[in-house]
Amino acid sequence: MPDTPPVTFELLGWPPDGPTVRLHHERFSYAGKFVMSSTGKAVARARTDDDEYESGDADAGIVSADLDSSKRADLPYATDVLAAVAFNEDRTDASTLWLRYVTVDRAHRGRGLGPKLVGFVRDAALERGYDRLQIAVNNPYAYDALWKGGFGFTGETTGIAELVLEYPTQATTETYRRGLERFLERDLTDGERAFVARRLEVGPPSRIDST
Repeated sequence: MPDTPPVTFELLGWPPDGPTVRLHHERFSYAGKFVMSSTGKAVARARTDDDEYESGDADAGIVSADLDSSKRADLPYATDVLAAVAFNEDRTDASTLWLRYVTVDRAHRGRGLGPKLVGFVRDAALERGYDRLQIAVNNPYAYDALWKGGFGFTGETTGIAELVLEYPTQATTETYRRGLERFLERDLTDGERAFVARRLEVGPPSRIDST
């Protein structure tokens, strides 16, 4: 597994701006969602001279919404992006921002990039004037990562059985456990089940206050 280089966190634009990022599907889950211009985007970008991450153009693969959609597939991949978040306003409450997709380069997962980027978006959203952020998660790893980013389980689920988390939150260790236990009712992989059991035993991880 390669070392994770130093990163910078960058807000590419809010939902009205419609920025897009072309991510490689072999490196990122939900890669196709990031070429859609209906959401705002933020990324964690590598800052290194290593050829593995150097794109030759700092903005390669990152474009504004005014580029014709038929031409986006011809863009180079954003090779220096290691994590990305897409988000949009709630349809009925303009003071609430929903994080729709959080993805991390497969080679750099488990190193805190996701929670740190979520924390960066969280702080930027509060500064912009949003009162609340929400996200729906469907696996225990994402649940744990969002807890690190300051989110807590609301007790609610979506129509497709995703757990809804939000920030700010008054969530406690018991709240964390109740949400995590929901996953034990599901068909988990052996790795996911072992992860949940370990977290229930040792308790929640530390939160990231700011980035």
